[in-house]
Amino acid sequence: MTLTALPPTTSADDLPGHAVTGIELHRHLGLLRRHATTVTVVTAPGQAGGPPVGFTATSFTSVSLRPQLVSFCLDRDSTSWPTVARARHVAIHLLAEGQQEVARIFATRGVDRFADTSLWRQGPYGLPLLHGALAVLTCEVVQRIPAGDHAIVLGRPVSAEHRDGEPLLYHMGGYASLAR
Repeated sequence: MTLTALPPTTSADDLPGHAVTGIELHRHLGLLRRHATTVTVVTAPGQAGGPPVGFTATSFTSVSLRPQLVSFCLDRDSTSWPTVARARHVAIHLLAEGQQEVARIFATRGVDRFADTSLWRQGPYGLPLLHGALAVLTCEVVQRIPAGDHAIVLGRPVSAEHRDGEPLLYHMGGYASLAR
């Protein structure tokens, strides 16, 4: 099977057989709310002297083992996109149980997400690394693929760290933890 990336000017609406309307938006969002996921925060260093960026990403996933690739999606209208569109490296943080406040900060628009310097440190490649995360994956960005109003960002892991603990989950519009 051969995979071909869409040209940058191609949108999903341009593909043959694509349903323009899809399912009703609230039904679509209602289904997605039922998908429990680890709360993931992606950070990238500032570009050209600008501030770093960070945001929550509900779409983090492993893509390939050979070669090792992971992905996350980002709205191309977000304030973080211009920086991520040029970043050579990103840090992907899987938040730990108890990090709800960190999750809220990185999910809130219009706030300085890096104002509280006790929450992070500067890591390799100028990446902001969050303290207390369950796992941190530093990735080299290898591809950005337009996908509707978002971009799929593919990263090749270059370093990783993790600790024992439970993940912070997001489900049905709220934070949750595993019940063991």
